[in-house]
Amino acid sequence: MRDPKHVAILISGRGSNMRALVEQAKEYEVALIASNKPEAPGLEWARLRGFSTWELESKGIEKEAFDRKLSAALEVHGVGTVALAGFMRILSPWFVHEWRGRIVNIHPSLLPKYRGLDTHARAIADAEQFGGCSVHLVTEELDAGEVLGQAEVPILPTDNAQSLERRVLAEEHRLYPTVLSEFVMR
Repeated sequence: MRDPKHVAILISGRGSNMRALVEQAKEYEVALIASNKPEAPGLEWARLRGFSTWELESKGIEKEAFDRKLSAALEVHGVGTVALAGFMRILSPWFVHEWRGRIVNIHPSLLPKYRGLDTHARAIADAEQFGGCSVHLVTEELDAGEVLGQAEVPILPTDNAQSLERRVLAEEHRLYPTVLSEFVMR
């Protein structure tokens, strides 16, 4: 049986949300930090702190084949919940089915608005009053799963995509660990 309190964090880059999840872990234990980019700076941060890591370059590997290898690593580490934290790869339908109801993601918009990329620029272009972030369950449809928590950030008249991104990221670091803690206790 998969223990939901044993969490794997999946990253592709620097891992700022991963660090927030690690540093604020209360109800869950980080069992594995995995990446589809072996050179991801977040992996080095995790290794230096003694976390188990797994990496495999995803470029050039068929999506489901990669995901099956990832899933096997998650099983070996006793993972029950998968937290996507800047994992810039769409998971295969096979993986989403295999881990259904156990995959969460942080997304930089107030879903259901602005699924996908360039969320901050799109919100500013549409003259939205608020941007923000959402933690949601992962489904086969991109950024369409049940929203578990959100944080709003006012869009200022002087904002550009980068300034809004910085303020939203600070809220992501606050929101994600709280929602993940609540999620694993369900």
